[in-house]
Amino acid sequence: MQVGILQMRIAMLTAVVLAGSSCSAKKPVVVAHAASAPPAITASPTDPAAQPKQAEASASQPSPQEASTPPPQAQSAASKAETATSTAPPPPDAVADLIAKVEKEYQAGLDAYQAGQTDTAKQHFDVACNALLDSKLDIRSDNRLEQEFERIVTGIDKLNLGDLADSDGQKSEPAPIDETNGITPSADARTKAKAQAEIKATHSDLPLMMTDQVAGYISYFSTHGRGTFERAYARSGRYHDMMVSILKEEGVPQDLIYLAQAESGFHPLAVSRVGARGIWQFMASRARGYGLQHNMWLDERQDPAKSTRAAARHLRDLYAQFGDWYLAMAAYNSGPGTVQAAVKRTGYADFWELYNRNVLPRETRNYVPIILAVTIMAKNPSQYGFDDVSLDDPVPSDNVEIDYPVSLRLVAECVDSTIDQLQDLNPSLLRLSTPRQGKFELHLPAGTRDEYQTAIASIPPDMRLWWRYHKVEPGDTVASVAHSYRVTANSIEVANHIDGADLEHDGHLIIPIAPSKHPVDTATYARRITRYHVRRGDTVETVAENFGVSPKMLRRWNGLHSDSLSGRKVLALHLPVSPGSERTLTASHTSAHRQTTEVASNKDADENSNPSHIEDPSEGAAVLRHTVRSGETLYSIATAYKTTVAALKRNNGNVAILRPGMILIVQPTH
Repeated sequence: MQVGILQMRIAMLTAVVLAGSSCSAKKPVVVAHAASAPPAITASPTDPAAQPKQAEASASQPSPQEASTPPPQAQSAASKAETATSTAPPPPDAVADLIAKVEKEYQAGLDAYQAGQTDTAKQHFDVACNALLDSKLDIRSDNRLEQEFERIVTGIDKLNLGDLADSDGQKSEPAPIDETNGITPSADARTKAKAQAEIKATHSDLPLMMTDQVAGYISYFSTHGRGTFERAYARSGRYHDMMVSILKEEGVPQDLIYLAQAESGFHPLAVSRVGARGIWQFMASRARGYGLQHNMWLDERQDPAKSTRAAARHLRDLYAQFGDWYLAMAAYNSGPGTVQAAVKRTGYADFWELYNRNVLPRETRNYVPIILAVTIMAKNPSQYGFDDVSLDDPVPSDNVEIDYPVSLRLVAECVDSTIDQLQDLNPSLLRLSTPRQGKFELHLPAGTRDEYQTAIASIPPDMRLWWRYHKVEPGDTVASVAHSYRVTANSIEVANHIDGADLEHDGHLIIPIAPSKHPVDTATYARRITRYHVRRGDTVETVAENFGVSPKMLRRWNGLHSDSLSGRKVLALHLPVSPGSERTLTASHTSAHRQTTEVASNKDADENSNPSHIEDPSEGAAVLRHTVRSGETLYSIATAYKTTVAALKRNNGNVAILRPGMILIVQPTH
């Protein structure tokens, strides 16, 4: 239960924090809606958002000298106090002391984690979280505390601590802007002339202009970067209407949607090399400033709708500050402080002047031309050969606001969906469960809201991370279902108010799995590779369950990124073994001429009318391999070979669930 306590502490910590909280020698041609140049802007050192993404990513704590040097008023007061009582010790720095305590526990947790002592690591992390939570200091009031909080939450979030519900989360994607920003393509005269003629007839609520830099990126996206543009353009169909509606509501140009296309390719799970995340590529600190939550279970930077509203408000604020959309976009990339400094240094509040004078970071100089190129091409797809690209359809969903944590596996069972589909509908979730505290808007497949509400009502609220909802299949009995889920038949009967009667086909059973019995991957795996022939209907979850291995490990061994086995014919896996038994298991399974064991397909199983009796010459021991047939149990197999169920389980990695086609190692007792 230690992980649950730790997660609850971090959730409470997060709640506490959130509660408070171009250039050419000639003048460029400006086409339609040209922004007027505002007066020169003086940098404002008090602007809390005046930090670039790179600076946010590498933000460090104040130096000891800065942290200990008070303002002039405080210095004066301190001098008077020193005169009155020269022997009085300096006042303690409560923030520094707290951070030192938290950091000590956090580092101890990291050391324990690296040493493989997961439980000890959890205990240290819990103490670190408790120290921040139980202190009387306001985390929001001191930048050092806020940074330490972000460090702790982010650090623990990156570790696999065996989340009590599920630890497998979303898989991130590289942000396209990193690759595009790393190049500065040359302009093609024909491309520039063609694009310049087109934008004269292009309506946009952003100012469009053609420069060599913009033309260079149009050439790039038409050739080498064509795949990048095409994928993003196709994905735009999924989010276009929703985003344009929000941008309009927030009073900003609707064509700012192409900023998102350039940044992330409309991928909610996009992550840049400096840690910006989501469709709109927010850094963590900036996201918090615009109300986007981030904790161990949730990152709202990955929520398409919420991040769009936050980005619209941020861009609106930047435009109010600079009075120019190009400068606002530049500030969105590198931070308003960087742009303010460039304006102050040159006296020009004009992006192309700043570009020409080379006073902006290289990636910011490229950033605005990239967005203009993407905008021009997206608004004229047929001119660039993209008119035959099929745009993704918006994905409709039913939304239900919940105030309890629930496993996505249970949700999937309630609505007859898949975990992958639910993750796709809820990209802000970092784990296979909803947050432990507070409200959450759960997105369900369209038309399933009532079905979900009816099904989930049968599960106690405090058990929705653990219990399961089983659809009855032909041949199911209470005993067989209980065996599959490793629970007792009586517990199923009590939870479902039945008394061993025949199960109704296509009905459902509540499966009361105790939290303490929820599977956690602590197994030791054999070095020997076992190969499994994939059968129709197999998924990562079912294969993992058949062999008693972790789905996460099965995906890792086979380079899989989802639960689907579509296109896969053979899987490689390592059977779990009891501590200290791997040597025996390996010796009894391996021969000099055979390094892997082929697991028979379902067809092979059907063709075998008798158990396979194959001797392994290693160690001189007679080892039998039995191919499991439909209807067989551990007890029936043990009886046939004059051995015991315990021996069968011991020799086969404590296997508990049998499926036709599985191969069991049998060592008969004599």
